[in-house]
Amino acid sequence: MARGRGDVEQKKRLAKDLQDGVMLKSIPVCDDGHSELIPCLDRNLIYQTRLKLDLSLMEHYERHCPVPERRFNCLIPPPPGYKVPIKWPKSRDVVWKENIPHTHLASEKSDQNWMVVKSDKIEFPGGGTHFHYGADKYIAAIANMLNFPENILNNGGRLRTVLDVGCGVASFGGYLLSSDMIAMSLAPNDVHQNQIQFALERGIPAYLGVLGTKRLPYPSRSFELAHCSRCRIDWLQRNGILLLELDRLLRPGGYFAYSSPEAYAQDEEDLRIWREMSALVERMCWKVAVKRNQTVIWVKPLTNDCYMEREPGTQPPLCKSDDDPDAVWDVSMEACITPYSDHNHKAKGSGLAPWPARLAAPPPRLADFGYSNEMFEKDTEIWQQRVENYWNLLSPKIRPDTLRNLMDMKANLGSFAAALKSKDVWVMNVVHEDGPNTLKIIYDRGLIGTVHSWCESFSTYPRTYDLLHAWTVFSDIEKKGCSAGDLLIEMDRILRPTGFVIIRDKRPVVEFVKKHLSALHWEAVATAEAERESAEQDEDDMVFIIQKKLWLTSESFRITE
Repeated sequence: MARGRGDVEQKKRLAKDLQDGVMLKSIPVCDDGHSELIPCLDRNLIYQTRLKLDLSLMEHYERHCPVPERRFNCLIPPPPGYKVPIKWPKSRDVVWKENIPHTHLASEKSDQNWMVVKSDKIEFPGGGTHFHYGADKYIAAIANMLNFPENILNNGGRLRTVLDVGCGVASFGGYLLSSDMIAMSLAPNDVHQNQIQFALERGIPAYLGVLGTKRLPYPSRSFELAHCSRCRIDWLQRNGILLLELDRLLRPGGYFAYSSPEAYAQDEEDLRIWREMSALVERMCWKVAVKRNQTVIWVKPLTNDCYMEREPGTQPPLCKSDDDPDAVWDVSMEACITPYSDHNHKAKGSGLAPWPARLAAPPPRLADFGYSNEMFEKDTEIWQQRVENYWNLLSPKIRPDTLRNLMDMKANLGSFAAALKSKDVWVMNVVHEDGPNTLKIIYDRGLIGTVHSWCESFSTYPRTYDLLHAWTVFSDIEKKGCSAGDLLIEMDRILRPTGFVIIRDKRPVVEFVKKHLSALHWEAVATAEAERESAEQDEDDMVFIIQKKLWLTSESFRITE
């Protein structure tokens, strides 16, 4: 099987083919051992390049991308016996075993009801390390602790976005969806390898990441609730830097629900950790909202009052005034408290409407970009129309349950995702690291997403998204001098077999992609001129919809037969 690593000659041929207008014949297939390759989270790359990393700080689970010469310029094959994934909502509870042929978690966590192997399927009873009897009962218990009406955790739409760290197979996030809440379920590809792959195969929002040395790729004040259930994180290390990262991410009045032995065990070590952690969060101005059995819930202050009343020299300090709490791409964490701006301090909260009204209500942070409410409303309206047109073009190929995991590769204000509210899908909204950091607007609308650079590979497993929406993404990376050919190979890696790509870009981009279709095993579904929305719009704008075919390598065929 062709390996395709660092084939510089092939790259030159690619570039020449583009100029000559030649149809690209083939792209090599990676060998079967790479069917789960994540290029920027590749342990083999770390060993081969002898990177000096501090394992105690989890640096080996952070992103380390290959230099261009070391990239795999080949297509990632599906594993032998791969089938089109089971559809949502059934997929929350069951997936095909062949699609993720890793069953060690089922035996390792058998007493905790994470997952159970049943013939050709893997079932998820909804258990977790802390909630063997099901995430639904655990979620209701947290709501009950907080005295929320009818034990519903969304509290009338006031709790919407959740960060679940060390999430396992994301059953907590999966069961939150029925309460109209959405979790960014986060875990590294550590000893419980494939937990995030299972989460995405189930149709649950999830992302590969770790609380290590870098800030998580989300803006400040993004989540109403952070959750850790026996997530095995040492919260006291480095002056509480990891708790301070959660603090940066929590909204004013946000909660941290912590279920762990330290919250209830009586042995000396657990008592010591509990005492030190309680003292740390008190200095951070968090208060205990409630503590019951094995769970404690802290709440973050609404204003700066408590920070200002602390004794001089109290640790951790407030962050420096020039620290940008929303700068996250490759930015190191700081062991400091992010205070509120004067405006937020006076507002005593986020000023957000409850969900679902907040999806369409212009959020206060729009002003950070100089955007008016009218601009926001116009953007929402334009994307409503565009998405309607996309679905008309897709309609011969899709049924209501065909799509589940969607990605908007250039999300801007999140209006593509907002237009899909009535569909049973979720969207990973991606904002480019060097453009306007509109991701905070996306979170303020009650949606989720991440910062990324499309010159690099995305932090997800292969075959995890049903649809990729690329609005001017190719034009953008061309301006940055990155390879459009590499981006196509990366999109193919992320896309599930039979999944779709919607490209909205200039005509030359569409022509470029068309030359790669047969080499990528993609086929054209529809081509249309973009709607005329204004007089100044370029007549060259096109919409091109593609579907990825299901193919197997000869090795896969042999084993499958």
